[in-house]
Amino acid sequence: MRKLLLESLFRQPFTEQAPSPDDDAVTELATALGRAARRRLGRSLSIREVDAGSCNGCELEIHALNNAYYDVERFGLRFVASPRHADVLMVTGPVTKNMRDALERTYDATPNPKWVVAVGDCARDGGCFAGSYAVVGGVSQVVPVDLHIPGCPPPPTVILQGLLALLDQTAKSAAST
Repeated sequence: MRKLLLESLFRQPFTEQAPSPDDDAVTELATALGRAARRRLGRSLSIREVDAGSCNGCELEIHALNNAYYDVERFGLRFVASPRHADVLMVTGPVTKNMRDALERTYDATPNPKWVVAVGDCARDGGCFAGSYAVVGGVSQVVPVDLHIPGCPPPPTVILQGLLALLDQTAKSAAST
């Protein structure tokens, strides 16, 4: 026991390196996203995250958007607790049979204009869970999807890029009509 204690006192901790993206690049991306949200909606973008049956890999990356490194709330992106306050439903994982009704009800409770973003490969088509007796399929099997962000799991910068692309796409389609 002493030997283990002494070794732990002198051994370096096992930690991962900080994320590699440049601070300026992340700041520029989040600033552009906040500006696009205010231009399109006249206010901050409100996001409701829904776990429809995932392994939680995508949730960890989405939650990283709120940590001290990314801190997207300073740029006008907010995660909200109620779908009634949301502009975007960010859905992760394959939709399980138990979550199908809850996802439909959450979608119905979200006011217009609303967008659905399927985050991760499982949200697209069920991923490695496809074909399971407990899985309905991807998010598009239950509610209409406006954007799919690929990856297993997608990193936070890719999620930010996807949200910016969604706002740019909807602004272009609104201008053409």
